[in-house]
Amino acid sequence: MRLPFILSCLLTLLIAFLISGCNMPRREAPSTEMNITQAYETIQARLTQDSQTNFPQGTPTLTIVATIPSPLTTPPTNTPTRPPTATQPTATSRFACDQASAGNPIDVTIPDDTVIQPGQSFTKVWRLQNTGTCTWNRSYAVAFFSGDQMGAPPSVALAGDVTPGQSVDISVDMVAPSKAGKYQGNWKLRNASNVLFGIGPGGAAPFWVRIVVSVTSTPTATPRTPTPTSTAPATATATATATATSPVYIVGTASLNVGATLDLDKDQINSSGADIAYTPTDSKHQLAPQESALLGVYGNNQPVQANCQSSALGSSPIVVEDTPVGTYLCYRTHEGRYGRARLSNFNTENFTITLEFLTWP
Repeated sequence: MRLPFILSCLLTLLIAFLISGCNMPRREAPSTEMNITQAYETIQARLTQDSQTNFPQGTPTLTIVATIPSPLTTPPTNTPTRPPTATQPTATSRFACDQASAGNPIDVTIPDDTVIQPGQSFTKVWRLQNTGTCTWNRSYAVAFFSGDQMGAPPSVALAGDVTPGQSVDISVDMVAPSKAGKYQGNWKLRNASNVLFGIGPGGAAPFWVRIVVSVTSTPTATPRTPTPTSTAPATATATATATATSPVYIVGTASLNVGATLDLDKDQINSSGADIAYTPTDSKHQLAPQESALLGVYGNNQPVQANCQSSALGSSPIVVEDTPVGTYLCYRTHEGRYGRARLSNFNTENFTITLEFLTWP
């Protein structure tokens, strides 16, 4: 009796335990698939929210790539780097060596529109100044550039050196055309490398000779001797001849040391037949006429032949220290030709002088 009772109790307890276990909540294992799906949806929702917040709908998304420079390199700049190019010569470097300017005056003979007879020979003389940094030597020349050549040679070499700052008279022999009219020839200087250069900024401008060929008679440089029946005043002839252009017998520039002589008829230094001598006297220096030559001071203005013919010339020497640079002198050579000279330089260190002279026939 007892055993059935015990079995009955145990069965009852088992059933009660099973019933109570079914009613209690069960603890389920976490689902890996569930967690991954929820995470992906959460991230996608957050990205969508940020995109709508920072970029309005319809605005393209800008992707910025930042480049962090290395500490050992220089950060790039916004200025593009240009490839190296060849150095171009500047105007200063190009023309600093060979530069020229007009002298004072530039037309020593044959001013513009001088009237000349057809077929008449004449000598054009320009005065130019070396304003560059290179010395013009005998390899330099004056060369025909354009216009009317008028029987002149294509080029004429310089007679000597012209240092920077020095002026020089350049002469070219020409012949007037046979037909009446106005003629102009343009000229330039040419260096040792056969490169032409003129005057003015950049050396572009040529210097020229311009004449008028006419069959009408022109005044000559020879003064007329008034006759007793002449009613014209004595100054009328001098005025008329002063406006005429006289032919040139010889023109040149001479640098004289103390003790040197100069022949103004032949442009020769220390030769026989000298017209002036440069000699010392006491503490000064003087230009003394030689043989039958005559000499006199004219002034600051450039004289023409008639002016020198009417000037008071004598055999007395002229003291150089008392004669300012730039002063014109008039002379008559021992062969009887009149001319003018300009004291263009006086070196107080070695006492050399430079004379620019022109002798008329």
